[in-house]
Amino acid sequence: TGAALLAARAALHLGAGRVYVGLLERLALDPQHAELMLRAPEEAIAMASTAVVGPGLGDTPAADAWLIRLVSADFPVLFDADALNRLARRPDLGERVAARHAPTVLTPHPAEAARLLGVDTAQVQADRIAAALQLAQRYHAVVVLKGNGSVVADATGQWRINTTGNPGLAGGGSGDVLAGIVGALLAQGWPAWQALTAGVHLHGAAADRCVAQGQGPVGLTAGELIPAARSVLNRWIAAASPSIN
Repeated sequence: TGAALLAARAALHLGAGRVYVGLLERLALDPQHAELMLRAPEEAIAMASTAVVGPGLGDTPAADAWLIRLVSADFPVLFDADALNRLARRPDLGERVAARHAPTVLTPHPAEAARLLGVDTAQVQADRIAAALQLAQRYHAVVVLKGNGSVVADATGQWRINTTGNPGLAGGGSGDVLAGIVGALLAQGWPAWQALTAGVHLHGAAADRCVAQGQGPVGLTAGELIPAARSVLNRWIAAASPSIN
């Protein structure tokens, strides 16, 4: 539940607007952010125009059912964490992901990438660019292979290496926040390549901002990245559009 809430809080703060959180384990509300609309998964999916699936999903038959629903969705879907592990174990679902017409985003760390490719983590790390491109082409998706120098790639063969960030991002929950950030940009109509490239860069820039303010890298928490990311994004917007100040 904590992973799902971190992703949802990041989406809320990065401009997604109305955020529904589909929880297998129901809560009445998020005590920190009552703006989040906590629902059963079927209700959240019914209201979705963009989805992030995977943070806190778990490994149950119910999780598989909701994942199958989202694989078939006609809107942008970001697959992270447990959703990636389920795709690795279910080649039939992987084939359905590759056949999607709506934008697909995958956000694996090296171990998840290795499971998806059927290799070991050392092979992924030996050539991170090749691994990211292979994933993008296999799943017809935009992919970020997370890590030191995250690699963003797409099925056309283009790739970039992100230069922002620091070791504070190695903490638990950081990836959930990244998923929420990218989901928020997708929800605002950004094309998948731009949403993922900018989201990864913004995630790292938020961590750098926290360190500059004395909040890390030692002990930097995922939750601290969220307001920092919002601040950085608004600074970028203001710099690009001085007339809005």
